[in-house]
Amino acid sequence: MRNLFWCLLLLASFATAANAQAGAVRLEGQVVCCADCWAEADRTKVEYGTAEDLLKSQSCVANGDPTLIAVREGDKFTLYQLEQGKFRLPGKNWLEFVGKRVAATGTVQKKKKANVIRVDALEVLAPSLAEQEAANAVGKEIELTLKDLSGAEQRLGALKGRIVVLNFWATYCVPCRKEMPDLAAIQNEYAALGVQVVGASADAVEDRAKVLQFVKETKVNFPVWTGATTADMMRFGLGAALPGTIIIGRDGRVAKVVSGIVNQAELKKQIDAMLAAGEKTAARDSKREREQTASVRQKPGEASTVPS
Repeated sequence: MRNLFWCLLLLASFATAANAQAGAVRLEGQVVCCADCWAEADRTKVEYGTAEDLLKSQSCVANGDPTLIAVREGDKFTLYQLEQGKFRLPGKNWLEFVGKRVAATGTVQKKKKANVIRVDALEVLAPSLAEQEAANAVGKEIELTLKDLSGAEQRLGALKGRIVVLNFWATYCVPCRKEMPDLAAIQNEYAALGVQVVGASADAVEDRAKVLQFVKETKVNFPVWTGATTADMMRFGLGAALPGTIIIGRDGRVAKVVSGIVNQAELKKQIDAMLAAGEKTAARDSKREREQTASVRQKPGEASTVPS
């Protein structure tokens, strides 16, 4: 009798597993921070995933808004709330997937009129629009001409030969104020190594007094230029939302695009890698020069002959 009980229990377990497997679905769509942000535009015409969308998603996720996957069905989208199943998130939440196109595999159910998918597997199919725009800027040499606080014109191209941390900000941007100590620390630590932080303010040249007050309050220790525009930011692969930071190599080409507040540890890691790469290149060039010099010295000189 007991053996029969265990056999029936085992069969029931197999049946449950089979039913769960049979109920598994694969949804392809875009990860969205919340329903409100998705509904801000007609998504058949306006693509979600700009730098502004990703910046806003940070507060949405932090406030506990359900993260969704928007699945297109003809001219309409169906939203499914993402819940963790067998899939293990790399972080605390779904934030790093927001804006990306993914394939989520799992079981779908209804919870309080909401469609929910318990994710057992997740595959990233395409980067977000912001990531694509940033990738397009990497490797390009982009000029920027603004005025400093004394009214003199300054060109980004004049800093070629240094690693430049170009930070777009404004006096009215609250997150910008938060990251200034980290940027000042970078300037202090790396200036002697050929790294230059530059603050490109979206404040107008006429707002010099406001900018000077901000510089005083936040103890900014690097050059500040004014008059940066949304068009300038977009040329560097950023959206219109502040802050944003561009890391530029010694060759004047964009190496990295960062939307939102900089992470000091990540920024230092990037700069250290660029400095190390520069040292290797310099050592290689020096070795090649020495070899070429030695080769020239070893060649027998051409003797001039004078007829006797």
